Amino acid sequence: MLNEQMIWSIFFLPLASFIIIALIVRPFINKYSFISGPIAIISIGLSFLLSILAFIDVMFNKEKDLVSEPSKWLEIGNFEFTIGILMDPLTAIMLVTVTGVSLMVQIYSTGYMKNPISHTEDSTHDGPVELGIPVYARYFAYMSLFTASMLGLVMAANIVQLFIFWELVGLCSYLLIGFWFHKPSAANAAKKAFLVTRVGDVGFLIGILYLFYKTAGSETGNFLEIATINTHLLGAVGVGATTIITICLFIGAMGKSGQFPLHTWLPDAMEGPTPVSALIHAATMVTAGVFLVARFFPIFASSETTMAIVAIVGGFTAIFAASMGLVANDIKRVLAYSTVSQLGYMMLALGVGAYGAAIFHLFTHAFFKALLFLGSGSVNHATGTFDMRFMGGLKHKMPITYVTFLIGSLSLAGIFPLSGFWSKDEILLNAFKGNDPVATLVFVLAIIAVFMTAFYMFRVLYMTFEGDFRGGSDKDPDAHPHGPVHLAESPLSMTIPMVILTIPAVIIGLISSAPYNILGLTAHWLPKKLGSVLPDGVHYYVDGAKEFDPLIAIFSSLIAISGIALAIALYKPNPKLSFKYLDKFEQVHRILINK
Repeated sequence: MLNEQMIWSIFFLPLASFIIIALIVRPFINKYSFISGPIAIISIGLSFLLSILAFIDVMFNKEKDLVSEPSKWLEIGNFEFTIGILMDPLTAIMLVTVTGVSLMVQIYSTGYMKNPISHTEDSTHDGPVELGIPVYARYFAYMSLFTASMLGLVMAANIVQLFIFWELVGLCSYLLIGFWFHKPSAANAAKKAFLVTRVGDVGFLIGILYLFYKTAGSETGNFLEIATINTHLLGAVGVGATTIITICLFIGAMGKSGQFPLHTWLPDAMEGPTPVSALIHAATMVTAGVFLVARFFPIFASSETTMAIVAIVGGFTAIFAASMGLVANDIKRVLAYSTVSQLGYMMLALGVGAYGAAIFHLFTHAFFKALLFLGSGSVNHATGTFDMRFMGGLKHKMPITYVTFLIGSLSLAGIFPLSGFWSKDEILLNAFKGNDPVATLVFVLAIIAVFMTAFYMFRVLYMTFEGDFRGGSDKDPDAHPHGPVHLAESPLSMTIPMVILTIPAVIIGLISSAPYNILGLTAHWLPKKLGSVLPDGVHYYVDGAKEFDPLIAIFSSLIAISGIALAIALYKPNPKLSFKYLDKFEQVHRILINK
């Protein structure tokens, strides 16, 4: 059984990695900066092992949550600010997700960032030194701090502590998106991400201040503590004030998770190194918004108005972002729009009351989305470009990348029996069973997004891997100097993490929420466990959606297969077909590409 000190170690290990690399390796032993990667990998690897132990302990052994004895941090007047740990099933699943994905990304980065100065994503030197020594140490320092900040966020026991780490996550994303700060596009993207997410953060802060105002002097409990907020806020302030507070919190979540209209920063975040994109889009920055709504789900569920807003914004974002993925030619931008769309799925699930399904999809999505981003980096490593119009014919030159990318695409499209099938189906089932117009509306939007998702992922697959090679960076006028293009599979340091990520992309959905008992696990055990700690009267599912529905599963699968079939029909004969049709649909294309 884990104790409090071991759980704190999950956070402090990557923080220690940041301190060692930033304060010792980079300033004093620059010539040995190659040790930065192993330091980050070892620390996050240990964090991952402890997270697995914590997950097992919480999910299978513990009878109640661990809420550590809060330690006084700051006292201002009558307010006493404390720090502590809230260790429940939601925290446990987030710890495994963050550390697991981060570990794979760090390992991958040792190959991808090996020679950053000559790397295609960097247009200028980051100092007159060989092998990009300053950038290598700086990169792993930032990545370690990013991981630690997200871990601190999900472990937080009170709302002030959560907000502090929320802001640290935003700071780290700014540093990493603008990593190649000599590039004007990267510097501008970092500022854009920072400013747009600040809009959401203002909403979050207003919600916290209004919470303080309404609960000051209350004898019910300490309303800084998350457990107290979820259990007693409604009774203390009423539905009206709870609605205002939850709407403000949701505005914060919209900024971090790129929900419309605060989505504009996410595609530009692709200016950072590709492993950064994988971490941001799979397990850290953008999942923080979904986590925030899930963490305070009991008070969100008490306001029908807020729940309707969350569902509608999520449903619209799902289809809106998917439509942009239909026309983008930059492989990373397609995946970025895909992330925004899938986050919309999670939000609409929370909005209709499907707490368990939303977190289940967050869990499965993290692994196959990280896999897809790492696959895009592998392709760039070989071709020198992210523009799919200058790719093609890579299937036989890069078989490992192709197979892993195919598995990730099928999982994202929701094809049986891969992980995405099970989590996507639970969201659709809950929306379908929702007995109100909002649930019906978002179900229709989600089904349309299923078709679009399947289509654009196989459009990516065929434009990138099928047909003849179209020149890579040699033909792409916007590519940075890369030297002669030599098509070959990426090194083992990059392909091994991709292969490992295919395992959860294939099986974790079935293991986590199979419709029947499997491997000693009861049917739908993960959503049930997630819902077991909700207050009385708050359910993790919509009435009638607790069990697997084969008709919804078959229907959604047929929709996905039809999207794949259309992509194959259009792109398999000629992966360049998109160029031919742009003239016929120029106005539609311009609207989608610019919106």
